[in-house]
Amino acid sequence: MRPIHDRPAAANERRQHGHWEGDLIIGAGQRSAVATLVERKTRFTIAVTLPDGHSADAVAGTLIPVFTALPAGMRRTLTWDQGNEMFQHEKIEQATGLRVYFADPHSPWQRPSNENTNGLLRQYLPKGTDLSLHSQDDLDQVTTELNDRPRACLGDRTPAQLMQTWTRRRTSPPIRFVR
Repeated sequence: MRPIHDRPAAANERRQHGHWEGDLIIGAGQRSAVATLVERKTRFTIAVTLPDGHSADAVAGTLIPVFTALPAGMRRTLTWDQGNEMFQHEKIEQATGLRVYFADPHSPWQRPSNENTNGLLRQYLPKGTDLSLHSQDDLDQVTTELNDRPRACLGDRTPAQLMQTWTRRRTSPPIRFVR
C-alpha cells in the first residue's frame, strides 16, 4: 500500500486536476453501499451504486469503468481509507492509470473533501437506510444538485462550472458519466 504521505504535492495542495478522494457510504446492516468520489481541486462529485455488494472485487469492478470513462488528465491519484474494499487497488491502478494512496488508519481528516461530501450526501441518503433502493439515476440527480451548488471555497463557483472550464481548455467533449 502506498501511504498518503507519499502523495504528490500537486494533489496535497490542490494545484492540479485529477486527484480524487474516495470512500463508501454504507447502508442499513452493512448490506448495501454507494461509492463516493470527489475531485480535490474542483470538488466535483461522483456517486455510484454497488449493485453487486461492497467486496473488493465489486468495488474494483465498479470503479474501473467510472475512472476509465474520464480523460487521462483526470486520472492521476485516488486516496482512500484502509478498508477491505480496496484490496484490489493494484487492479484498479493497472486498469485506470491512477496511483492509489491510503490515508492513515482512523484519520478521516486526511480525506477532507470526501468526508465533507459524504456528509452532504447523507442529507439524501440517510444513515440506517437501504441504499440499494437508490438507482444510478437517483444518485446522478443528487450529484448534479451537489455539483451545481456554489461553494465559498471555490470563489462561489460550482464544481460543475470548474469541471466544464477544465474540459473546454482541453477541447475535448464534456465529461459524461455513464455506467
